[in-house]
Amino acid sequence: MTMRIGIGYDSHRLVPDRKLILGGTEIPFEKGLAGHSDADVLSHAIIDAIIGALGEGDIGRHFPDTDSKWKDASSIMLLESIIKMAANKGFSIEWVDAVVILEKPKLLPHIASIKTNIARAGIPADCINIKAKTNEGMGFTGRGEGIAAQAVCTLKAI
Repeated sequence: MTMRIGIGYDSHRLVPDRKLILGGTEIPFEKGLAGHSDADVLSHAIIDAIIGALGEGDIGRHFPDTDSKWKDASSIMLLESIIKMAANKGFSIEWVDAVVILEKPKLLPHIASIKTNIARAGIPADCINIKAKTNEGMGFTGRGEGIAAQAVCTLKAI
């Protein structure tokens, strides 16, 4: 049996006049994340973890910000396509553990919705763990300038 592990990371600046999307869920907040797509750092980190476990580079290789077809794209749809790519390469996603690093807003009330949206993309909800952490006022996340996310995934040959 072949197992693979991947790690992913993403971060984006918080800006006015954008929706805040995390794990495919719109989170009520006065700012959103700047980016070419919907800038969903959580989905991007999970995508990068899966791509890394497959040995297929990174998210920019598959969805370059120089390609207009990805402008304002739903990151959950991008995640769905990467999950299908994993299956086509003979792998199932066994586990995803992710952390979103932000000072505000609080994510706990939205974790269930986030897991549901990620599950709709093709990862079973009982194979997903999502956490939220502050950075205790330190760094760009601590100052409220942006949000970051990290994810680890395990793949199993099917």
